[in-house]
Amino acid sequence: MKIRTIAVKLMLPLLIVAGGIAGMQIMALSKVPPVKEVPLSPGTLVEAMTVKPVPWPVSVHATGTVQPRRKAKIAPQVSGRVIHLADSLFAGGFFKKGELLFTIEASDYEFLADKSRASQAKAEYNLAQVESQARVARMEWDRILMDGKEKPNPLVLYIPQLKEATANLTSARADLAQRLLDIRRTRVYAPFNCRIREKQIDLGQYVAAGTTSLVVTGTDMAEIVVPVPLGELKWLAVPRNGKGESASAVVSIAMGGDDITWQGKVLRSLGEVDPKGRMIRLVVGVEDPYGLSGKNKSAPIDLSEGLFVDVTMAGACLETVIPIPADTLREGNTVWVMNANNQLEVRKVSVIRKEREKVLLGSGLAGEERIILTHISGAANGMKLRERQEG
Repeated sequence: MKIRTIAVKLMLPLLIVAGGIAGMQIMALSKVPPVKEVPLSPGTLVEAMTVKPVPWPVSVHATGTVQPRRKAKIAPQVSGRVIHLADSLFAGGFFKKGELLFTIEASDYEFLADKSRASQAKAEYNLAQVESQARVARMEWDRILMDGKEKPNPLVLYIPQLKEATANLTSARADLAQRLLDIRRTRVYAPFNCRIREKQIDLGQYVAAGTTSLVVTGTDMAEIVVPVPLGELKWLAVPRNGKGESASAVVSIAMGGDDITWQGKVLRSLGEVDPKGRMIRLVVGVEDPYGLSGKNKSAPIDLSEGLFVDVTMAGACLETVIPIPADTLREGNTVWVMNANNQLEVRKVSVIRKEREKVLLGSGLAGEERIILTHISGAANGMKLRERQEG
């Protein structure tokens, strides 16, 4: 029994191993190999937009600094002590043309005027006296020499004396007119609609004739000098010698996330071309920059001197162009087109004009075509594409 038990114990593992090997061989022989599948590529995912020919108004962009059209240094024409200042006479104050700015004491000039009046009265008396003497002398001469053949000495007839008396009266009148003019000049008025930029006088101060007391700038119009590439002039209407059409312009400044705008127009060219940058300087004018007459009253801020602004000038209107985003123009004046088979085509195009955000094409695209907005690394003709759909 013991020998049989031992034999069974030895044979049983061997039988189990042999059965396992046989089962594995059967399974290996009955296995079906998997079918190899080739995955289909859906194409590169891109964003595209449809473009088509449209009329396009050309706009020329530039930047510049606001400056006043008029600027003047106010200096009194007479000397004296300042006895009156206008209430708005401070830096930033506004004045209309002809409003009183300040007054200089006129007492000295009034005294001189009184003296000139006395001199004029004396000259008038002297002239009347000489004229009377001349009439009497003429009558006496005619009475003594009835034939009238002998010519009298001019001194006898008081002719030089009359000329001297007349000259003295003329001088006295001119002197009085000068004194009265000096009195009027003691009151200094605004030469045009203006704003006080600098104030260099105060009440009680002595000012000398010809010394600058105020600096004023005009408020009727502001100007912006903008450099523009020489080639852009063909799109803009610029007056010559103050005549001709003027291109409209929009002056803007970004503030708090919003654009504040003023309407203006191109006034003239300065006629100077920078030989290095090939830029020509144009002058854009904006009426009523401070909103005083109501034209730009809605603007939340003044178009003040020194502001750095953007200027967009309206040019000619092109009848038929294809505008595309500026960043979709590829190297060598080409664009990527997504054709009807959703394949990429590298298309050569002709560029009419490049603007800040748009490129205007003349040819190369026909009808309504889809251009690719996405940048693709290794883009090539025939590449399969897949357009990204919104949502």
